[in-house]
This record gives sequence, structure tokens and C-alpha cells, in this order.
Amino acid sequence: MHALEYGDAACPYCGEPLTLALDPGAEGQTYVEDCQVCCRPILVQVSVDAQGDLQVELRREDE
Repeated sequence: MHALEYGDAACPYCGEPLTLALDPGAEGQTYVEDCQVCCRPILVQVSVDAQGDLQVELRREDE
């Protein structure tokens, strides 16, 4: 079992800063999470780069 890591990002709708709990063992995961402020659905894509660091990309679900 992997320890959760945390990543900081901003909501692509309202710009509010978010902290996301990330599972480093789940490479290539994509899921939808609602913004804690504006409640809009955010598409979250998590990947691992060549150095083994987690990369997080947030996109609007309506794009």
C-alpha cells in the first residue's frame, strides 16, 4: 500500500486553490472531483513523470 501524497492546484472554473489527495500507486488515473467552493465537476488526470514524480492536470469537464 502506498502512502497518499498531496498536490496543490487551482479550480479551472473559479480559480480557488485546492489540495488533492493523490495515490502514487495508481498511475494514469483519471477521475471527476467537484470543486469544494463552486461545486462544478473537475476532470482530474494524474500521471507519473520520468523522474517518478506525480503530475496533476485539472480540466473543466465541459471542454
